[in-house]
Amino acid sequence: MAVLAEQDSGSAARILAAARELVLKRGVKGLTIAEIAERAHVAKGTVYLHWSTREDLLVGLFARDFLAMTDTFATVVADDPDVCRPSRLLPMVMQNAVDRPFVRALQIEDDDMLGALTQHPRSTKLREELGPGALMYAALPVWREHNLARTDWALDEQAYALHALLSGFLNAATQQRVLNTVSVDDPARVLAAATTALLGPETPSPEDIRATADAALAVLTAKREAVLESIGKRED
Repeated sequence: MAVLAEQDSGSAARILAAARELVLKRGVKGLTIAEIAERAHVAKGTVYLHWSTREDLLVGLFARDFLAMTDTFATVVADDPDVCRPSRLLPMVMQNAVDRPFVRALQIEDDDMLGALTQHPRSTKLREELGPGALMYAALPVWREHNLARTDWALDEQAYALHALLSGFLNAATQQRVLNTVSVDDPARVLAAATTALLGPETPSPEDIRATADAALAVLTAKREAVLESIGKRED
């Protein structure tokens, strides 16, 4: 199985912490391995023991934000299966995406922070696996099956509308200029209401809720493992 470098290496943990601090402070443009190594108090060669390239290190750093978000979702769903309702899950997804700087930056394609890595193939893959939109697309067929979303609408059209709704709320939450003429006290409550207006009333049985939670945990586990395999090291 794959493991993260920092799980058994103090130097790797320091390198990641230093890289995170520097990227959040000044962005990735012009950031060098030498600067990261100096901040982490290690030799440049130590960085290359763990990551072959600067891009490997930085994309791996971003991926850890996505993994942490996924772990949060899995914990919440396991503790409270009812959170799988669309009206509860979408606000939670939005808030977690806003709270995690690299998830947020990749979602809004923040060139100031991420530079060319915004469109890097591995960044794109990360969004496709664990981005909020990807998670919602995976959830939608399950919601439709278990009386949590209307089924009188073509799946692709419904998914498009749902993704547009979530993207709009994410942009509004992270970029003040998007909605500079109107504001609300509780965007999460508005998103919950908008989700119900889009997907229809939620009428699940307890069995539907349990099945939806089980499906969510299975999807989160599979997607997490796929990302971990792409950034971790093999440990047999």
